[in-house]
Amino acid sequence: MTARYRCTVCNYIYDEGREGTRFQDLPGSWRCPVCGATKSAFILLPAKPGEGEKTTAVETTVSDVLIEQMSEWGVEYVFGIPGTSSLGVVDAIRRSGKVKYVLVRHEQTAAFMASAYGKITGGVAACLTIAGPGATNLATGLFDAKLDRAPVLALTGQVGRKHIGTGAPQEIDQQSFFDSISVYNKVLMSKEQTVSLVTLALKSALVGRGVAHIAIPNDVQKEPCRARIIPFRGSLPETALTQSQKMIERGASLVDGASRPVIVAGFGAMGQGEEVLALAKKITAPIVTTFRAKGIVDEGEELSVGSHGGIGSTAATELVRAADLMIVIGASFSSLTMLPEKRTLQIDIDPMMIGRRYPVELGLWGNSSELVPRLREAVSGRSDAAYLEEIRRLKKEWEELLAGEVDAVSRPLRPQYIIRVLNEKIAPDAVISLDVGEHCWWFGRNFAMRGTQKMILSGLLGSMGSGLPGSMAAHLALPRRQNVCITGDGGFAMVMSDFLTVVRDGMPIKVFIFNNRQLGMITQEQFIEKYPIWQTELHNPDFAEYARICGGHGIKVTEPGDLPAAVDEALSFEGAVIVDIDTDPKRFTKPSAERIP
Repeated sequence: MTARYRCTVCNYIYDEGREGTRFQDLPGSWRCPVCGATKSAFILLPAKPGEGEKTTAVETTVSDVLIEQMSEWGVEYVFGIPGTSSLGVVDAIRRSGKVKYVLVRHEQTAAFMASAYGKITGGVAACLTIAGPGATNLATGLFDAKLDRAPVLALTGQVGRKHIGTGAPQEIDQQSFFDSISVYNKVLMSKEQTVSLVTLALKSALVGRGVAHIAIPNDVQKEPCRARIIPFRGSLPETALTQSQKMIERGASLVDGASRPVIVAGFGAMGQGEEVLALAKKITAPIVTTFRAKGIVDEGEELSVGSHGGIGSTAATELVRAADLMIVIGASFSSLTMLPEKRTLQIDIDPMMIGRRYPVELGLWGNSSELVPRLREAVSGRSDAAYLEEIRRLKKEWEELLAGEVDAVSRPLRPQYIIRVLNEKIAPDAVISLDVGEHCWWFGRNFAMRGTQKMILSGLLGSMGSGLPGSMAAHLALPRRQNVCITGDGGFAMVMSDFLTVVRDGMPIKVFIFNNRQLGMITQEQFIEKYPIWQTELHNPDFAEYARICGGHGIKVTEPGDLPAAVDEALSFEGAVIVDIDTDPKRFTKPSAERIP
């Protein structure tokens, strides 16, 4: 049986039957013939293509048709918790066999998983909950998807149609509730709407890169329904957006005229690391990233100088400060990235991002996979030995500064030392899900992404509790890659019940907890703003023992000398692991620095 693969950048479909070559047999250098995206940008569509329109069997229900339509459009996973107002849809998933249901312990986890899945794959996963509290519990994870532009389908049960508006138990105005979250938001009120609403929801999630929500009254879910499933092929345009050659030449002229160009790569450039690096080498330009784009290129490359912003490198800060042209690719100009107003050539798929903070010299609207290679071909290129030597010097000074901060003997363990050990041990193809908290600062500052490592993060929302769900989604999307969750005790405790899900489903996730027994980032912020340090201390369990109680493996680290062996043990263990690391609660960059009172 031949398979079909969708390019998540432009929606081009590679059909093995039509092309005559298995997708897996294509060379690693193969690119999407429409937009130039790499093979990693493609996701598998259902095994049986929908050829024309097909009619479902007479005995099916609205819920069966809904799930069949979702499957046809490539939805493979639904995350959630079943309940009275969603049982029709849940049972349709059971009968289908085409869509996998993942039972979680809290709806927030379901939404974070769907968001992370969208960020990792560019495809749509769904979260499914009941009316009322189930729906409201999705909000944080769905806002994460909204702000980070991840496609997600949210399905919520609703009370029966005759009870809507009567104040029935668990009834809320779900359409109003989801309005500010969604790019598409409807209530499925009749069986005749089933296929059209689901198709429009999925199309909106993919094209609008956001959350599509459908509420389904309980009685509608169970109604008999026959409907024609709309195939994916022919329903979406191939969105390879690019610019005229004249605009490319204008951009090349700007680059050729710069003596100190700097490339700033954001999340929108992910997957284009090879092309970004090739451009950087051709014009002798350092590559600076946003935090979310860490890992776009191996940070061991001499032109890769780290991230910009509060957790960024001194090399990145100095090179951006002295730049006479910033080439900004797929960056949102977040206030945390702190990019200054400079002469700028900007590339972005979202026209609203062009000139978002200040007017730019030239904005190129389109796919980075299209525009970066064309720009690289159009520039004349320049070899600047003096600039290259400056880049090397600044990067070396930064690396020496970080090395000088590592204290491998003090206890509790210093965050810089923990990060250094993890940096040395984690596989070069690992997927790292980073929770939000003080450990984020140390990771962003001290961890050098290498090889094909991939990082998942709650970016603009910056929500604690996103780390473990991110790793769970990563296991489903990239099951063959090492899976690491780096989290704090505060963030992990918010979702720790779903470590039970990790163990139950055999997810080999390695959780490393920076346990400082407090909300460290908030403590630091209170200190900086001269507030009393108050209500940030945490009473924690023994997380290693908790892992064992759940059926996983637990390791407690209190001595610095034990850390390397503990990390090796965790990474080599076949199942789920929690490594509970006692971390310095007093935050300082060097052992001699003054402690926070």
